[in-house]
Amino acid sequence: MMEPQLPIGILDSGFGGLSVMRAVHAALPHERLIYAADCGFAPWGDRTDDYINARVDAVVNFLVFQGIKALVVACNTATAVAVARLRSSLPIPVVGIEPAVFPAVRETQAGKAGVLATVKTIASSKYCRLKAQALAWAAENRPMPVEIIDAPCPGLMECVERGEFHSPATRALVERYVRPIALAGADRLVLGCTHYPFLAEEIARAAGPQIKLIDPAPAVARQLGRRLDETGARRGSGLGACTFYATDPTDARERVLKTLWNDSAVLRPLA
Repeated sequence: MMEPQLPIGILDSGFGGLSVMRAVHAALPHERLIYAADCGFAPWGDRTDDYINARVDAVVNFLVFQGIKALVVACNTATAVAVARLRSSLPIPVVGIEPAVFPAVRETQAGKAGVLATVKTIASSKYCRLKAQALAWAAENRPMPVEIIDAPCPGLMECVERGEFHSPATRALVERYVRPIALAGADRLVLGCTHYPFLAEEIARAAGPQIKLIDPAPAVARQLGRRLDETGARRGSGLGACTFYATDPTDARERVLKTLWNDSAVLRPLA
């Protein structure tokens, strides 16, 4: 049994996983959270499996050294590439994240749902299996044919990392990826990268009012809570705390962190 006072580790290639950490902090306010971002080696979304596995291992090793009781892989790309291996090798609960395709196919009334994600996530065998399973479920349970429209989105993650949430370049990139999904008649849009909730305002603007955005972060927080309960590791009282680490923690990156979290956040070096 893990000691409840031990911290929870959360990792991502950059700051996108803060959208998951926000949901975890809200659902589990007593927990100590350690966030580790691999900013100095990001992005991961268009890299090889070998590169992603090597970087994931470097960040995981750092978090394990901190004595974590659970690990949240707050990155769709890393989940697709590495989460099965991590679950088999680590003696603690490992919770990943994946595009919320099932909610999209359950909820759509138009029979069309879009998925925004990185190139690597869209191309991964894990996502392809998830998509096939969702479509098979829809074929048996929905009264209309259901289509999933994939949209690989190179460049969007970098917009968040630079703190460019509403710049003309960011808006143009969002339009390029989202408008074809809107024009195809979709009424659900999955945010399949943890960075994308921070661009939700621009994505919603490009999508139009007929499209509902789906963020999987709250479901990840609920699953983490279940896993902590199963292992007797949930911290039921006390003041939660959040600590932030990154590779290459520059002043510019700390400013982005403060924008995404709060002004008191301090970015420490991930050695």
